[in-house]
Amino acid sequence: MTHASRRFLHPDAIARIARLELRARAVVEGVLAGLHKSPYKGQSVEFLQHREYVRGDDLRRVDWKVWGRQDRLYVKEYEEETSLRLALLVDGSASMDYRSGALSKYDYAATLAASLAWLALSHGDAAGCAVFDDKVRASVPARTKRTQLASVVEVLETPRAGRPTAFLPVLRGLAETLPRRGLVTIVSDLLGDREGVFQGLQLLRKRGHDIVLLHVMDDDELDFPFEGPTRFEGLEIPDHLACNPRALRDGYLAAVGEFLAEARRRTAAAACDYSLIRTGEPVDAALVKFLSRRASMAV
Repeated sequence: MTHASRRFLHPDAIARIARLELRARAVVEGVLAGLHKSPYKGQSVEFLQHREYVRGDDLRRVDWKVWGRQDRLYVKEYEEETSLRLALLVDGSASMDYRSGALSKYDYAATLAASLAWLALSHGDAAGCAVFDDKVRASVPARTKRTQLASVVEVLETPRAGRPTAFLPVLRGLAETLPRRGLVTIVSDLLGDREGVFQGLQLLRKRGHDIVLLHVMDDDELDFPFEGPTRFEGLEIPDHLACNPRALRDGYLAAVGEFLAEARRRTAAAACDYSLIRTGEPVDAALVKFLSRRASMAV
């Protein structure tokens, strides 16, 4: 196991996830089996339907007879018999560096991404990964090869630029370049241009992707446990605030509640799957909860 793998896939975490497969194999396989069905389409012997060509489609699937009759490009779709394509998009912006425990938000998000890639690859599915802030900083396309986990971890280990997040241009670019419909999992604290987040999600949905948003927040951000005079330093803006946190707690917690309610409401409106995850929660427990809920949705 490489140094990078030890960082994001600690042996204890791998052991717990391996036990997840033994104790809850039906959960994991139920999720993947459900995701392999419609709306995913791939190459198969059973023709399903036509749909209009969009950029990025395989030209070998264009029905040229239809083009000859209608002068418009259509591609053939088939019932899914191929593997799932998992695209992991991890927020590497400066705000993800906050930590109150053993792992920063970024380290936790990267651990989640590496673990999900490991699970997908262990089931013969394709996994890819990109780390972004105001642009994509490192990426690897989805593949099923044996060395793919090391490639995903290498992307997650790429030095980050400490920049703020620019969701809309990043998600727009990914919507245009992801080669075909699959499962897109975004791991982020959503701190930044929230309007850009939801517009970007809509673009990905229009491309036919199934979207999962894993909203990673530090326990401090959710509970605001601070006591006594405190100096708060900005991670993405060169500013600070020195204050008595007791005077801010009620207003801060109300604002966080509104923030979370908006995230849930707008992801639901965009037909995206949303999960709030605390960094104080063990990664394996968060995965069990997430996979169990996905399995129940697939039934």
